[in-house]
Amino acid sequence: MKKISDYFGCMVFGDRVMKERLSPDVYAKLRKTIDEGARLDPNVASAVAEAMKDWAIELGATHFTHWFQPLTGITAEKHDSFIAKAPGGGVIMEFSGKELIKGEPDASSFPSGGLRATFEARGYTAWDPTSYAFIKDNTLCIPTAFCSFGGEALDKKTPLLRSMDALNRQALRILRLFGNTTSKYVNSSAGAEQEYFLIDRRLYDRRPDLKFTGRTLFGARAPKGQELNDHYFGAIKPRVAAYMAELDEELWKLGVLAKTEHNEVAPGQHELAPIFTTTNIATDHNQLTMEVMQNVAAKHGLVCLLHEKPFEGVNGSGKHNNWSMDTDDGIRLLRPGASPHENAQFLLFLCAVIQAVDDYQDLLRISVATAGNDHRLGLHEAPPAIISVFLGTELTEVLESIENDVPYKGVGRREMALGVPVLPAFFSDTTDRNRTSPFAYTGNKFEFRMLGSSNSIACANIMLNAAVAESLRQYADELEQADNFADALHDLLKRTIKAHKRIIFNGNGYDDEWKAEAHRRGLSDLPTTPDCMPHILDEKNVRMLTEQKVFTEAELRSRYEILLGNYVNIVNIEAATMLEMARRDIMPAVSAFSTTLTNDALSKAELGVDNTYERSTARRLSELLTKMVEGTAKLQEAADYAHGGKDITEQSLRIRDNVLPAMKELRAAADEAETLTDNRRWPLPTYAQLMFGV
Repeated sequence: MKKISDYFGCMVFGDRVMKERLSPDVYAKLRKTIDEGARLDPNVASAVAEAMKDWAIELGATHFTHWFQPLTGITAEKHDSFIAKAPGGGVIMEFSGKELIKGEPDASSFPSGGLRATFEARGYTAWDPTSYAFIKDNTLCIPTAFCSFGGEALDKKTPLLRSMDALNRQALRILRLFGNTTSKYVNSSAGAEQEYFLIDRRLYDRRPDLKFTGRTLFGARAPKGQELNDHYFGAIKPRVAAYMAELDEELWKLGVLAKTEHNEVAPGQHELAPIFTTTNIATDHNQLTMEVMQNVAAKHGLVCLLHEKPFEGVNGSGKHNNWSMDTDDGIRLLRPGASPHENAQFLLFLCAVIQAVDDYQDLLRISVATAGNDHRLGLHEAPPAIISVFLGTELTEVLESIENDVPYKGVGRREMALGVPVLPAFFSDTTDRNRTSPFAYTGNKFEFRMLGSSNSIACANIMLNAAVAESLRQYADELEQADNFADALHDLLKRTIKAHKRIIFNGNGYDDEWKAEAHRRGLSDLPTTPDCMPHILDEKNVRMLTEQKVFTEAELRSRYEILLGNYVNIVNIEAATMLEMARRDIMPAVSAFSTTLTNDALSKAELGVDNTYERSTARRLSELLTKMVEGTAKLQEAADYAHGGKDITEQSLRIRDNVLPAMKELRAAADEAETLTDNRRWPLPTYAQLMFGV
């Protein structure tokens, strides 16, 4: 049996391989670039390229690619072989430092949001030395940033790296004020819990909606869903266990720290969680994880669904982003220690996060806004669209004591004696978990629970890093000028808590009373993508993101166009798919079965046999068929109306107000018809088959 330690990271040009294959001088210079952001020496790049090529070829690689993350939401790659012409008509295997550092893909067909005209095709990919190269499908994959000919970021990695640099600069200023002169840099770290559904491939192939949109646009609920909570953490089925075992092995080869796997709440739903790592690497790893999940599923006759809401009426799939800040020498800045009320440095970083979330609620909401996630938020254990921070009892009381200048009494840790002598006693955590909180403190990190399962975690971490960097900048500007640091720090903490305590909420985020209370507090309520997306261009947001050098104003405008355009395109595809399925599959099936029932009713009447079932069912199906005919006409009209909007903003609003309600109305009629139609006549696999068929 293979030992994990023997093959973990075997397909990664990581630190261990670099130590073995690079000279001590080259290795030291490369580490300085990776760890401290020092400029890369071209001679170092050439030496790394040669070693990287030799290593990759030994492992069977024939090609290399600059692996990047354009604004499509998935990764991209263009493969080049290592071969070069040799004298005598043969070939040699070459890979230069120049090829490692820079690639030149055609940028014209990637989303640019107006940054580039279609005929302006040139773009560049630039090696990111902070994320290790890896081998996938006999190809050396080099993680890279992607920019236009003019230098504008056309990807998600570039702004993420900028945001990490902004956080590092401001956090180091704060650490120096507390006398820390040894930490060289501060990184944000992340761990993305990935939820997903597995369904049988044969059933998937018979569902046009799943193939074209990733979610079921029609489907009556199965008699049993998640009501009994028996799937959650339940025994894993053999077929799923085999899938998970191969998934782990493939991810471990790629250096992905896959750690936890279990059944989730909904039937057919599962989760994979990694060990935390630096945000940039965590982002790359999560993109890899989603790709490998789908590839491994295909080997097992399965399909991995990453849509946020593939099935109506049960839990959707999220991607909880666990975020923290760490120094290079191992200090976790959001770890309170034994007495958080005495840990002034922790309290200042905690307040920076609270202020950041309050000041930039809209940006955090925007960072998770997609057509798919709009269906998920606020339902079945997904947090609501209103941003709030959960701190738990102890930290909330600590902050209240600072605000009111009263001694902190302390809630203490309770010993959990379970009343059975053989079971060990243990101490409870001081912070509970809150499934309805969008942004919850969980001990030494915050869990941002709003991300959808198909989202890149780059977007959320860009906004988190930038917003916290802005809070820290304000604090450093003030404290660096203080005559008495301790007094200034106390005043700053007290003032910040008072100004931003409105964002703290430890209760039930699903409660209608909380929504009213949130409005009273002045918190943002942006339920849909068209509601929140325009706020990316609000003056305060543009100012902060440009001053922190995370985006240029032109890049922000491009993101607005791209993200809202994605929303419009996705819903348009859904509407077109729905119309086709209704007209070509569902309505003919309902009509045929209704005709059969009518004929049966006439035959029974001639025989004097009771035909109540046939008559009543045929009548109701006829009524529903009429509703579907009217519904398809209404949806077509709404889709055409939305398409006629003068710009992407107006089109998105017309989709929100006209297309989505028409889709809901058409679905209601079809789903009821499904419950009345002979199962042998229904043209689509049902929810019962899809969710319980593995």
